[in-house]
Amino acid sequence: MADHPINTSPPIARQILHTETIHGRRLEDNYRWLLDPDNPAVLDYLHAENAYAETMLAPLQGLRKRLYDEFLSRVEETDSSVPTRWGDYRYYQRQTKGDDYTVYCRRLGEDGAEQVLLDVNQLAQGQNHHDLGDLAISPDHRYLAYQEDLRGDESYRIVIKDLQLGEILPDIIENTHAGLSWANDNQTLFYLIDDHAHRPHKVRAHRLGTPAKRDRTVLKENKSAFYLQVGQTKDRQYQLFESASHLSSEIRLLKADQPEGKPQLFLPRLAEREYTLEHSQGHFLVLTNHLAENFEVWRVPSHLPLPHAKVGDDGWQRFIADESGIKIEGIEPFRDYLVVYVREEGVAKIRIYDANGEYHRIEFPETWYTAEGDDNPSYDSPNFRLSYTSWITPEAIYDYDPHARRLHLLKQEQVPAGYDSSAYVSDRIWATSADGEQIPVSLIYRRDRHDRYSGQPGPALLYGYGAYGVSLEPEFSPLRLSLLDRGFVCAFAHVRGGGEQGEFWHHDGRLTHKPHSFADFIAAAEALFSLGYTTPDQLSLMGGSAGGLLIGTVLNQRPDICRVAVAQVPFVDVLTAMLDPSLPLTVIEYDEWGDPRDPEIFRVMSGYCPLQNVVDQAYPHLLVSGGLHDPRVPHWQPARWVAKLRAHKTDDHLLLLRTDMTSGHDGVSGRYESLAEVAIEYAFILHVLD
Repeated sequence: MADHPINTSPPIARQILHTETIHGRRLEDNYRWLLDPDNPAVLDYLHAENAYAETMLAPLQGLRKRLYDEFLSRVEETDSSVPTRWGDYRYYQRQTKGDDYTVYCRRLGEDGAEQVLLDVNQLAQGQNHHDLGDLAISPDHRYLAYQEDLRGDESYRIVIKDLQLGEILPDIIENTHAGLSWANDNQTLFYLIDDHAHRPHKVRAHRLGTPAKRDRTVLKENKSAFYLQVGQTKDRQYQLFESASHLSSEIRLLKADQPEGKPQLFLPRLAEREYTLEHSQGHFLVLTNHLAENFEVWRVPSHLPLPHAKVGDDGWQRFIADESGIKIEGIEPFRDYLVVYVREEGVAKIRIYDANGEYHRIEFPETWYTAEGDDNPSYDSPNFRLSYTSWITPEAIYDYDPHARRLHLLKQEQVPAGYDSSAYVSDRIWATSADGEQIPVSLIYRRDRHDRYSGQPGPALLYGYGAYGVSLEPEFSPLRLSLLDRGFVCAFAHVRGGGEQGEFWHHDGRLTHKPHSFADFIAAAEALFSLGYTTPDQLSLMGGSAGGLLIGTVLNQRPDICRVAVAQVPFVDVLTAMLDPSLPLTVIEYDEWGDPRDPEIFRVMSGYCPLQNVVDQAYPHLLVSGGLHDPRVPHWQPARWVAKLRAHKTDDHLLLLRTDMTSGHDGVSGRYESLAEVAIEYAFILHVLD
């Protein structure tokens, strides 16, 4: 930033008209030139926007510092995870005050000396950015393979460390996709290679001590809507190679003791049909929606010949049948029991099944919570490790004994500055969307705010996402306390497109049904108004990536609905992105957003695309972020949106664009920098709302 002068007035992007006609409609774009990140004029514009944003945020330095100090007072700067037993070792992670990154360690037995496997602080020294992809320990515990990204563009190099000798092997593999899996020979590592569109389309096998250029291609996915993933069954009997789109999948498998073999197809892909695979006690466990929208589980003897023709073939046994209103989201087998993750009444819950198909639930005291499997590398473990949290309960790590049906607390997240969960309330209200659908909205607020100011509206933050079937789970955030303690209601709108209400909820918010997501979010805000929690002049909105699309569309449709909004790496130019199949991820995304070469998809998409629908009107105060190396939402999406907003908005409200020039979709990589970024967003909201 030092080489670029501070701007005292908003940058005005030059306009170069570009037009094209799609399905008889003329599209005009004055800012297409911003697509080229290598154009010096583009970089100058982004630097100018950054300088202007820093100027406008300068008066908030005191507030940003107070918020940052509050954050630090509420997080354990020096902390360590609960050790995980795997074989003879106990694996854990730790962080030390002042260090940005994690140190990965292990001990031999309960009382062995600490062995540092990987100190990410050392790896990140001298780097503007450092992200880890996957980390994988070989089955004999001798080798650690890890991936590192030094740009934020999610292109990783693989490094392999000999943990016995403490040496880095010469086996460096560049330009890979996230995902690693060791075979049982402890010499073969499976990994992924991207194509030009950042799609993992090849699985390769690397044998230790050989040049990467000689690595064998195990599998190639030629269909551009599908991407590959690598893994291994929990019992370590089979390597799994999955070809998947957002709505369809097929799996090939290979015995983990025979990594040189050819992967065999288990079940061929079908449109809008998915399955995942596990193995236990001589049977494959197949989680699939082939015959049930919300998925069911089948048992298939592993000696049957492959491939199977269809779900329910001879020898298949339905183990867990479809239940109305309940979605099965995942399975995790252990030698003596099966853990099944289900979503029931909008909450992710855990069931434990025995070999006869009988189950019990793990019971928790709160209505709205998140319970999920933690680190469970051992198939033979008699106990199941899980994490538990809620909107108001800090994360706890438990071991669960399935036989005694008893939870044993191992660790509870601490808030060093002090925290009393009874001072806060988590609740749920229902908003009626435009088509009559009932939309759940989660609320968190201080109890004294509700008791003392009942009926008196106050400040609020409404967050949303609504895509890919992703659910907004109840999770505690110590940073959120800085808003709650200032009288905020923090609300989470579980709009269609997410997964909170099962598969229907996702499908009713994608493709031509995507406008439901925006109507649901508006309905959530209106419910906050009608119930007296807040007013439009006291409401702030926030969303990132696909949630940024949500924010951008809502601001076009209802700019009066809030006073301020934060859009993090927002997917606001969906039409341009989906019209260009050469862009990273576009073809894969057709299942979610649709292909606008279809006239009906084009009609719907062009009707909600934030960039296409900017008009001459007053907009709320707006803080927008982007990343120069973002492969998911390229820098030009937020940049072009802000440029067009500047040209059309009729107000004098703040409009700030901050592009991180050293990172990608996930923003800055260091934990202290991440806290500083949240402090900026909160300070912006608090400043605008006074």
